[in-house]
Amino acid sequence: MNFYIKSFLIFTRIGAFTIGGGYAMIPLIENELVYKRKWISREDFLDLMALAQTVPGIFAVNIAIFIGYKLKKFWGAFWMALGTILPSFIIMLAIALFFQQFKHIPAVENIFKGIRPAVVALIAAPTFKMAKSAKISRYNIWIPCVSALLIWLLDFSPIYVIILSGLGGYLYGRYKNKQNQQK
Repeated sequence: MNFYIKSFLIFTRIGAFTIGGGYAMIPLIENELVYKRKWISREDFLDLMALAQTVPGIFAVNIAIFIGYKLKKFWGAFWMALGTILPSFIIMLAIALFFQQFKHIPAVENIFKGIRPAVVALIAAPTFKMAKSAKISRYNIWIPCVSALLIWLLDFSPIYVIILSGLGGYLYGRYKNKQNQQK
């Protein structure tokens, strides 16, 4: 089967059966492309995921574009992005057309109440994996905790958190280099 068709179908399947957005897709994309098909290394996947988080736009589409571009340039990015977008578009269109008629049915309400905790788990799992791969330790655990609290409790912009974290990393690196040169 043609690479483009295969990648389109993979991302269509992931997009169709992932509730909770791009972060919930991470373990599925990683499993499919890193472990099952070995199209991309784990390190490259983590780098592309970090890059996808830093650019504006929908995370799921960004990660599909970056992975597709790395593998097959423009057409890889195009087919993987289309595969990611198409299921959501069709589902949203169907919901817009029919959901108003069914949203007050108790079974439908209960289904959505049951899905919510699963979505939290789907988002939490890649967060813990990323923390492990980012070498979060007892010495630097305060950075993501303070960042999360600033964003959550004080409505601090994530953009400022990223800028401050980058600046802090730069300054810490300079400090460590000075210490190493003095030894």
